[in-house]
Amino acid sequence: MTLYGRSFLTLLDFTPDEIRYLLDLAKRLKREKHLRIGHRHLMGRNIVLLFEKTSTRTRCAFEVAGRDLGMGVTFLDPASSQMGKKESLEDTARVLGRMYDGIEYRGFSQNTVELLAKYSGVPVWNGLTDQFHPTQMLADLLTIEEHLGRLTGVRVTFMGDARNNVANSLMIACAKMGMHFTACAPEKLFPAEDLVKKAREIAENTGGSVTLTSSVAEGTQSADVLYTDIWVSMGEPESVWKERIDLLLPYQVNEAAFANAAEGAIFMHCLPSYHDLKTEVGREIHEKFGLTEMEVTNAVFEGERSVVFDEAENRLHTIKAVILATLSKQ
Repeated sequence: MTLYGRSFLTLLDFTPDEIRYLLDLAKRLKREKHLRIGHRHLMGRNIVLLFEKTSTRTRCAFEVAGRDLGMGVTFLDPASSQMGKKESLEDTARVLGRMYDGIEYRGFSQNTVELLAKYSGVPVWNGLTDQFHPTQMLADLLTIEEHLGRLTGVRVTFMGDARNNVANSLMIACAKMGMHFTACAPEKLFPAEDLVKKAREIAENTGGSVTLTSSVAEGTQSADVLYTDIWVSMGEPESVWKERIDLLLPYQVNEAAFANAAEGAIFMHCLPSYHDLKTEVGREIHEKFGLTEMEVTNAVFEGERSVVFDEAENRLHTIKAVILATLSKQ
């Protein structure tokens, strides 16, 4: 199988076999990394990282992955580029495509990453948009398989704002891999109907399923994975917090939710998380709303069922697999 020259924009573009290939490649690269076996397969190549939204895991994963593969890596934030200001997106894409072998984009519009792929002439990788977060999904799938020993038939429940990019991508990832996805959220925060329809069509062919429920008892029943994300996404106004807290507090991942899940269930979160008062945002929320924990309790986040830091590490290995697979003919 070869993914050479392909862009990685959404898992909708990839077959289950292609996703399986990327996961197996990530496993190999992770093993080599831990054994300190060099894999500088892309010596002399260069990639550029375009960030309109800040990040810890995505930036570090792409930078370390690129350097582990022997590549030069350039980071550009909004202040370092004229993209969309003095130069059109299309022109920027064509310039970068002449200088770099691959482009990563992390920002707002899915249309932006699609245009970069259309005009640059090189593979483009989606580090996050408002609609999708596909590199996170590869890390999540790898983490689930490492801890539960399988993907097929695993029951994954996402609790919170099920319209966001992580929930959208998790629904597609589960459908692709024959898993059972449940969005456990208030009805007004269910994922978009057209995307649910696509996911269900995919699941019909893989043996998976997609369920939407506003009942926490139903959504967490026998779940193998409880997954959540912060309640207000990057770029949304501060005024949204009160509305989201009122809507989503019943959907907090806590000890009661885990008591209803399957034996051996794991907790996942793409991070960052507001599970204590050790962040500025966490303290501001506490001052305004009196909460010490948000989408997940500290006991669950720090508990033995939490695999969030394995999940974070796996961003590196799966992103490295995407870069290598799309830039190498081997």
